[in-house]
Amino acid sequence: MMLEIRDLTVSYGMHRALAGVSAQVDKGEIVVVLGANGAGKSTLLRAVAGLCEGDVAGDVRFGDQGLSGLGPDEIVEAGVALVPEGRGIFGDLTVQENLSLGAYAGRARKREKENLNRVLALFPRLRERSGQIARTMSGGEQQMVAIGRAMMSEPEILMLDEPSLGLSPLLCKELFQNLARVRDTGIGVLLVEQNARQSLTIADRGYLLENGEIIGANSAEAMLRDPAVQAAYLGGGASTSLKTPQKTTPRHPPQKPVTTAKPSSDALAGGSINDLVARAAEAQSAHVMAQRAAPAPTTPVPSAPLPTGLAIDAPPSSDSRVQTILKDIEEAAAAARSGHRSAAPLARSSVRDLPVSSRSPDRSTDKREDPAPVIEVYRRPRVEVYRRGDNGFERV
Repeated sequence: MMLEIRDLTVSYGMHRALAGVSAQVDKGEIVVVLGANGAGKSTLLRAVAGLCEGDVAGDVRFGDQGLSGLGPDEIVEAGVALVPEGRGIFGDLTVQENLSLGAYAGRARKREKENLNRVLALFPRLRERSGQIARTMSGGEQQMVAIGRAMMSEPEILMLDEPSLGLSPLLCKELFQNLARVRDTGIGVLLVEQNARQSLTIADRGYLLENGEIIGANSAEAMLRDPAVQAAYLGGGASTSLKTPQKTTPRHPPQKPVTTAKPSSDALAGGSINDLVARAAEAQSAHVMAQRAAPAPTTPVPSAPLPTGLAIDAPPSSDSRVQTILKDIEEAAAAARSGHRSAAPLARSSVRDLPVSSRSPDRSTDKREDPAPVIEVYRRPRVEVYRRGDNGFERV
């Protein structure tokens, strides 16, 4: 028997998801539908399974029976089962319970045991995990449960929507191997998959779906070799860019550039480089000899200190200032030892431009003592507490 889709059109309000799609799937073959996100692949499967919420028009037939307008349970009874995107298993039930629910269809109840053995033969891991809660299993194992549950309804056409979504590359490889084994049992598989390379490897035929329309159909082997399919779905665009570029003969051969003689470095420098280096070395040695022959600078003899009381107009020399500062330090030390402090022992050393007589006052007439220092004392503030009484506020 054959699943045949004729001029299938699906609209969601003003948006048309599918426009006149026609395809067919025979028993015992895998047909893959390739397309970008939003091309209408999932809508195609849901429309065939009777789960589409949009306005569906067209004709879907399975053998001599028309499926258009039937409910999802009636389509399953006819022999077409869907594994939706995201698996859709019952996470709180065990593996055995999920598989048993797949045999709810009337056509599968009589052969439930035979169908279960077939599923467990295809997926031996499910036999080991029959009592495990489904949501505690890995993504690949949950996908096995979803496919096994659909096969428990004894379908003749099995539709899968993105079965490798979220699986690791190793689990993807195992999944596609299992789908090839499902085909070997005589079940037709309609596969919607974005992993184009692996799906075409196990498929017999393929369709290209773009913007809700079928734009190409061919055998899987021919689609693998098609440059357009390689560029769009198999990464062929990157491989072409890695090809070694071939040498091409230019249309107009390039002319030889006209060259002019460049002046030599000796001509630019005004002589040979060796002569310039020799002259520079002679000039450097002459400069060093001239510095060595020059007389050393004489050290100025310090002048004697001027007598006290002699005023001068020019500022004192550095030696006289040093002597004045030393004298002030000695006087301050003597005053400290005797218990008396001068008014400003080092004040005169800072006034360098005044006459010497002004910087050396007579301390014998200065009998005044410094006033006692004022020390600020912090006093804790006084806090008074009052409470309300019968006669008014009273201080505590």
